[in-house]
Amino acid sequence: MAKLLRAFFFKSFFFFWYRFLFRQFKNLIRFYRTISNSFSGATQFKYPRFSSLLHRSDLNDQTLVFDVENALLKSSSLFPYFMLVAFEAGGLLRAIVLVLLYPFVCVVGSEMGLKIMVMTCFFGMKASSFRVGRSVLPKFFLEDVGAEMFETLKKGGKQVGVTKLPRVMVESFLREYLEIDFVVGRELKMFCGYYLGFMDNVDKTAHVLDLLKEGKGCSDMIGITSLNNPRDHQFFSHCKEMVVVSEADKRSWQKLGRERYPRTLIFHDGRLALRPTPMESIAILMWLPYGIILSVIRIFLALSLPFNISTPLLVATGLRLTTSRTHHNNSNNKNNNLYVCNHRTLLDPLYISFSLQKNLSAVTYSLSRMSEVLSPIKTVRLTRNRNEDATMMKHLLGQGDLVVCPEGTTCREPYLLRFSPLFSEMCDEIVPVAVDTHVTMFHGTTAGGFKCFDPFFFLMNPSPLYTVQLLQHVFPTTTHVDQDGSKFQVANQVQSQIGTALGFHCTRLTRKDKYLMLAGNEGTVSNPGSAANNNS
Repeated sequence: MAKLLRAFFFKSFFFFWYRFLFRQFKNLIRFYRTISNSFSGATQFKYPRFSSLLHRSDLNDQTLVFDVENALLKSSSLFPYFMLVAFEAGGLLRAIVLVLLYPFVCVVGSEMGLKIMVMTCFFGMKASSFRVGRSVLPKFFLEDVGAEMFETLKKGGKQVGVTKLPRVMVESFLREYLEIDFVVGRELKMFCGYYLGFMDNVDKTAHVLDLLKEGKGCSDMIGITSLNNPRDHQFFSHCKEMVVVSEADKRSWQKLGRERYPRTLIFHDGRLALRPTPMESIAILMWLPYGIILSVIRIFLALSLPFNISTPLLVATGLRLTTSRTHHNNSNNKNNNLYVCNHRTLLDPLYISFSLQKNLSAVTYSLSRMSEVLSPIKTVRLTRNRNEDATMMKHLLGQGDLVVCPEGTTCREPYLLRFSPLFSEMCDEIVPVAVDTHVTMFHGTTAGGFKCFDPFFFLMNPSPLYTVQLLQHVFPTTTHVDQDGSKFQVANQVQSQIGTALGFHCTRLTRKDKYLMLAGNEGTVSNPGSAANNNS
């Protein structure tokens, strides 16, 4: 009886997979037949290649309608963007499920695979708290834009981006960073403010066409799409002319350089530092258990051992620290030193302390309880009351060397935020310190996540690099600090000196600007332990 049941089970299992694969094979044949028929029956349309647009001079009077996935981006794979949504907005479990489902996504076809990824990433997610489309995805989209295609789109009178992706994933990237006029995407169904994981099939083509008729050049539209699916979206049926992009064209394109972005990318959020392709995602998930153990070991070594012993041991675990002095200073200062540095992660004061091989105190605008407990050096929170903070800093400086990060928040990109001038009133000699970091897997900062995990994520990288440069001392007394506005001159001088050493651009942006963009708040709440109240 057992043998019969076993034989029946394997027979049923065999026929299930046989029918499943045979059905997919038939769908694949039907798909290619449909494509062939569409090309044979579309003889009334002419599909010139993308290269024909490069030297046209009449594009300023045209509306350019382009396929975002198949014409604008160099890579046609959508998995990395859904992986970012799953990991950053949904958590580790949702990311694992997405990776496990990816083989089925590849088998069932593009449309069904897209629906599976949307369901996996968005089901049960609160719509009002979804900010990945604005704070995380634009960076990765911008890094995959073809420069030749973007330069062609800039010549058009109006631009319309057509995408199969949910609109919340691409709208910020297209409208805010590439300055595209209209975005035609798919809406996500919601219930009581939560995403259901289904995409709405309501066609917004007529609405966008009505908006186009209000402007210049809407009568003649040029569609730019994939060679394999020239009229994949209904919007392209309204185009007077079609231009197709082949995979060979996309491979020959250059990536859009950072200096050519219409809007400069200064702020972005998210933990992942690399593009999570399927193989990279598997590598990240496999590394996580080892990374957690490694970060705990590194923290234990830094907390329990003196500098001269812990430093070589930490280097043996993969941590890299480069220290340099740009200028030799012949200072006669017998008082304690005030080190002023730019802010890359919460570990900036700690790395400066390891570079100098001595204990320092650090002041910061906000700090999680866990980071405060785990810090091997003394850390003190600022109250944002100018008089109280000035008194506290002078008291700490009287006890020993002090580190301050006047930006008030971190910035990952090569830019410096505005320096608060409070430090310029503390002493007669300032030591500017330029710090920079490089990670390969995880960012050690966040604006919308939990700040207490920042040191762990940074130390989970296999071999993170920190660069510390001690720069020429600045003497505020030579700038006549007692005069109006001179304290701002000192702050600007220190900012400029650090920016020059790192090759960073100096800006007037502040912590408030960063948090309004990435987290939807000003970066300060009444509860210091909350996730939003972070100096990230």
